[in-house]
Amino acid sequence: MHHSIEIDNLKFSYPDGHTALNGVSLHIEPCEKVALVGPNGAGKSTLILHLTGILEGQSGALRVAGLPVTKPNFGKVRARVGLVFQNPDDQLFSPTVFEDVAFGPMYQGLEMDQVRQRVEEALGVVHMSDYASRVSHHLSMGEKKRISIATVLSMKPEVLILDEPTAGLDPRARRSLIHLLDDLDITMLVSTHDMRMVRELFPRMVIMDEGRIVADGSTQTLMNDEVLLNAHGLEKP
Repeated sequence: MHHSIEIDNLKFSYPDGHTALNGVSLHIEPCEKVALVGPNGAGKSTLILHLTGILEGQSGALRVAGLPVTKPNFGKVRARVGLVFQNPDDQLFSPTVFEDVAFGPMYQGLEMDQVRQRVEEALGVVHMSDYASRVSHHLSMGEKKRISIATVLSMKPEVLILDEPTAGLDPRARRSLIHLLDDLDITMLVSTHDMRMVRELFPRMVIMDEGRIVADGSTQTLMNDEVLLNAHGLEKP
């Protein structure tokens, strides 16, 4: 049985010379839920973008769902990894919710009846079944976030990766989204500044700073280490 995510000594620098990842190693087991935290500029988003090949490391090894993340595998990797961006407007571009959620399965070449079934299932999981005919851009931020998650769930991924899922949400929408993530039985890596959500939802926490993983362990243990949290710009909730 393979790890869901295997990252070994991954290094990446941007064209301006800024080193964003400086030897990152991280292994995540199937169905494990892991929070990725750290200050802005720590390298969290850069790391996430490597997991679908949007960015490519200059050295090191990276496997997701048992596949090396290399150019020949990008199509297969992106079918197995659902990436939900921080801003849902980066993800929703079709005239209706149905078409947004159907886009992935159609791209995978499924028959239309299978596509409809996938859309119904995905919208059901995020409790948005009545929204198929709605216009995505007329929805609230919380509704858009749910539809964004549905657009990747419709592709039946093995791994779900979310960037700041609770950013911009009011308390009710935030609480609703946390319940949704809690109910999903899937490998999950979530980059977030929402330390209350981390404490509530994620048994394991990984702290990044300056392109490195500086701590990786039980959320409860790391949350109680206020010296560690303060050293890396984090606050105990």
